[in-house]
Amino acid sequence: TTGHGQPRHAVIWLHGLGADGHDFAGIVPELNLPDDLPVRFVFPHAPMIPVTINHGYLLRAWYDILHADGVERTVDQAGIHASRQQIEALIAREAARGVPAERLALVGFSQGGAMAYVTGLSHAQPLAGVAALSTYIPNLADLDALRQPANHATPVFAAHGEFDNVVPLALGQQAVAALRQRQQPISWRTYPMMHAVCEEEISELGRWLNTVLRAHPA
Repeated sequence: TTGHGQPRHAVIWLHGLGADGHDFAGIVPELNLPDDLPVRFVFPHAPMIPVTINHGYLLRAWYDILHADGVERTVDQAGIHASRQQIEALIAREAARGVPAERLALVGFSQGGAMAYVTGLSHAQPLAGVAALSTYIPNLADLDALRQPANHATPVFAAHGEFDNVVPLALGQQAVAALRQRQQPISWRTYPMMHAVCEEEISELGRWLNTVLRAHPA
């Protein structure tokens, strides 16, 4: 938890393929969130599943990736649906603890960012914001069926490394272009890095979180 007092806002932060919930916990102080904005951070673990593109090895993953070649991705939609339900349950838990969806932001990196897009855009209640780092929308063809009117105006922060060798920059650009076409409010940033996060990005994310969470005071 950051800030002073009872958390009135929350951030659910979803890790990437093969990492776990501890991966980004150390970054929270670098967001420089102010003391008068008490925020609870939740860092869930994805389940251990065999991942096809990793020769079937058991890894923490939000869904299986069956094929990845350049900007082509074939993913297990049933796995995405199961993880979406897990994340929806975490959003509901925050509401039960006094932090409704409108005061909660979803943040995700890589595969976690794909889940932030899918879960955030399809949520039945408005969220404070969705941040998608070094990622893509895994079901772009189904985007209109996925999106719920409640989150048509939800602010999105999307960022990507210009030299990403895991999730090509073009995939991030496709997601942003599709959302801009649908008038989704979106901030798009690129940084001279590979498949990673950098200090400048985390600072910008912190300022964005401060803005979108403050837009819904407790």
